[in-house]
Amino acid sequence: MKAYVFPGQGAQFPGMGKELYNSSSVAKSLFDKANDILGFSITDIMFDGTDEDLRQTKVTQPAVFLHSVIYAKTIENFQPDMTAGHSLGEFSALVAAGALSFEDGLKLVSKRAMAMQKACEKQPSTMAAVLGLEDSVVENICKKVDGVIVPANYNCPGQLVVSGSVEAIDAAIPMFEEAGAKRALKLAVGGAFHSPLMEPAKIELAAAIEATPFNKPICPIYQNVTAKAETDAATIKNNLVKQLTSPVRWTQCTQAMIADGATSFTEVGPGTVLKGMVKKIAKAQAAEVELFSVGEVKPE
Repeated sequence: MKAYVFPGQGAQFPGMGKELYNSSSVAKSLFDKANDILGFSITDIMFDGTDEDLRQTKVTQPAVFLHSVIYAKTIENFQPDMTAGHSLGEFSALVAAGALSFEDGLKLVSKRAMAMQKACEKQPSTMAAVLGLEDSVVENICKKVDGVIVPANYNCPGQLVVSGSVEAIDAAIPMFEEAGAKRALKLAVGGAFHSPLMEPAKIELAAAIEATPFNKPICPIYQNVTAKAETDAATIKNNLVKQLTSPVRWTQCTQAMIADGATSFTEVGPGTVLKGMVKKIAKAQAAEVELFSVGEVKPE
């Protein structure tokens, strides 16, 4: 069975999508439509902007979404048996599986980016990657620290990202190191994504998601919040709202897809980060899967 997976924020790079725009009439028309919907030329920034330009909140999330979704729409005989996306990538997965239209998906992603930015500005907050510790050890340390700090991204065995207030993250990093972490380092992000500090963004996004029509997808979506196969439109909507303040259970999503019969994983969009994560998760389960990627990699 074929699984298609879609990357999240952080996969962007200057020049992304330019090759696709110039080689596909389908892609060109969708990129042009995106410029109209957003009210500014995101293609100018994606194709010719700098790293800094691409880090603007209004740009980053729509850029990764567009790159992923438009690549998916150019795959011949695109027939996924299951899809999943990492954080923002869940929106790409939903559009690819027909649960959400291209236009509505882009509008929601743009709204999500702006709402998250506003939430970030309310309180200084950040995230940190913890490498080389068991998930349970990281979880227990988070419980001991004063202030807001929670597991945010279960990326793969030995790689868990935590999210919270700057003070709590600063207090936890030496504790992770003392517990034997290979590395515990702050990430260059603007806020505490997938933590209770995103509650204001969740409220704002909930209204937009509620007002948007969702269809039954052509295949199950393995959602970040439940790590289960979902096909019911109302359930999908509800999980999408919860996602902003809940952890991304990527390890568990991948494990569930393998358990449900996935034999190949194709990453669609910029970079190959998810491919690497899936490889580690499959290896830990002693599962043999084929790995592919469709998209572009950041030039060296």
